[in-house]
Amino acid sequence: MAKSDLTALSATNAATEIASGALSAEDYTRACLDRIAEVDGEVKAFVHLDPDYAIEQARRRDEVRASGRPVGPLHGIPVAIKDIIDTGDYPTECGSPLFSGRQPRQDATVVDRLRAAGAIIIGKTVTTEFAYFHPGKTRNPHDIARTPGGSSSGSAAAVAAGMVPLAIGTQTNGSIIRPGSFCGVFALKPTHGLVSRHGVLPLSRTLDHVGPFARSLEDIAAALEVIAGHDPEDEDTRPVATGSIRRIATEDFPLAPRIAFARTPVWDKADATTRTAFETLAQSLGEQCFELDLPERFAAAWPAQRDIMAVEMAHHLGPLADRGGEQVSKVMRDLVAEGRKVAATRYLLAIDEARALRPLFDDLFLQQASAVITPAAIGVAPSPETTGSPVFCSLWTLMGLPSITLPLLQGEDGLPLGVQLVGARGDDARLLRTANWLMSAAGGTSKPGMA
Repeated sequence: MAKSDLTALSATNAATEIASGALSAEDYTRACLDRIAEVDGEVKAFVHLDPDYAIEQARRRDEVRASGRPVGPLHGIPVAIKDIIDTGDYPTECGSPLFSGRQPRQDATVVDRLRAAGAIIIGKTVTTEFAYFHPGKTRNPHDIARTPGGSSSGSAAAVAAGMVPLAIGTQTNGSIIRPGSFCGVFALKPTHGLVSRHGVLPLSRTLDHVGPFARSLEDIAAALEVIAGHDPEDEDTRPVATGSIRRIATEDFPLAPRIAFARTPVWDKADATTRTAFETLAQSLGEQCFELDLPERFAAAWPAQRDIMAVEMAHHLGPLADRGGEQVSKVMRDLVAEGRKVAATRYLLAIDEARALRPLFDDLFLQQASAVITPAAIGVAPSPETTGSPVFCSLWTLMGLPSITLPLLQGEDGLPLGVQLVGARGDDARLLRTANWLMSAAGGTSKPGMA
């Protein structure tokens, strides 16, 4: 099989071929490394990469398979890791010169679980500075004159450019969903507390999530099944069974789902092309889709999300900003200053507001809808001086609900325009199953090609 054919394989298909002996982990990893060498000079998705070490990992995976020992569900699959997630064998510098050369002593829990499943940690991907808004060097593979989004810039771009089949990112506002939309790949922000954040740079305990990027829904499900689960090192994870996420995500839907189309109170922020595309999509779903008008009180979610993020990031990153001075971007220093000005009573009111709104969505998913559709971003990827607006992600991050962006639509110049699908808390597998239905109903494919 040609190297270009190898890099076109989904993670789940490649894992099947490797487990059967039809494909070696070394050959698959070499194909990914060749693709990185071919395109990353322009895309600039990776910040740390050691090809020799990646090949060494692959050879060890092949030795395990040849010995007859059991192999994991991601055996031999190269995975890229956002550079705010600790890796015991690669530096973790968080997009800042303040962390230059920082070498963690151990893996983050999510990395440890990927290794246990047989994955190859191929390298670290670019993050915006401290996973906030100051852009990094990465460019959008569909148009290198545009941003890939942020803050999981490199993870989204690496998957979109065919450099790796899977990557891991994080989200505190819109940092998984927005770059997934801009880069035209599948990207999942799981239910808050489903995936451990131990060993990940803490920004906001209330809002931080870890999730995967992939080029197929089955790959998203396979990755989530590996990384999900209770971790005593992260107090927000829960000791409950996650079930067979991949099986549920890929099984036939017993009944056609009901989809709620939510413009949300920030609908006017979307550009005209995006608004038209989503209204057309909702109409095309016919009786399976209904319009959802959120009560006026939901408008309070956006300032609440901002206050919580500013306060908690100021708490975690304020000392770094103080010490770093001009080595820290102005946008980060401004956020720290903003967070320090928020009164304790206002912060606690924001926390209370979020808690009060969550049961309203629990009732919606219990009684009316399987999922909600809404834009993933206000439009297509803008110029690289910005990472784009996360405004269509803020509500769902605050609510802690699982959301996924689907590469279903196109905007200006044929660039990707993601459809965000939001599900019930803790029902991530069903959300993925609904996403499969929507891809089929809307005439999409779970394995989009490159633009």
